[in-house]
Amino acid sequence: MSISEIQKQTEYKMNRTVETLREDFIKIRTGRASTGLLDHVMVDYYGTMTPINQVAQVGVADARTLTVQPWEKTMVAPIEKAIRSSDLGLNPATSGMLIRVPLPPLTEERRRELTKVVRHLGEEAKVAVRNLRRDANEQIKKLTKAKEISEDDESRAEKEIQKLTDNFVVAIDKCVAEKEKEVMTV
Repeated sequence: MSISEIQKQTEYKMNRTVETLREDFIKIRTGRASTGLLDHVMVDYYGTMTPINQVAQVGVADARTLTVQPWEKTMVAPIEKAIRSSDLGLNPATSGMLIRVPLPPLTEERRRELTKVVRHLGEEAKVAVRNLRRDANEQIKKLTKAKEISEDDESRAEKEIQKLTDNFVVAIDKCVAEKEKEVMTV
């Protein structure tokens, strides 16, 4: 494996870490309704746990209400049960084939708790990025020990990996700041 391959692989993995963080942030409820809120809710679909968006159409009725339209009439009750038993604290109401999910307004205290969760997820992402940096540096050191690259090349490569790490840490901080702002906006 060459230095450029190690760098590309590390950059790809760091990029995936930031994308995963953004996906995790979608699940954190803010004041607005978002279809992504229900993405991780799993429904019992004929004995198989299936994501809700594969058994129903999830939409946004207004700023504080989600709508879930099951594709099969028999799925109304299981979907309603799955939403109720999820960790989101939501209470769906069914009218025929349409399930309405009103989002209660967030209290100031709950908003502060959510910002702590956001910061924690951001910190975990930074740790993941730093671990990727460490792994890349170890691979580069192995190349030096095997006399495949010079010590100058090793030092240049480690500086490049550090620049990558710094850039992704800044990107994570930016994501965290945006999500905190979103959560605290009433």
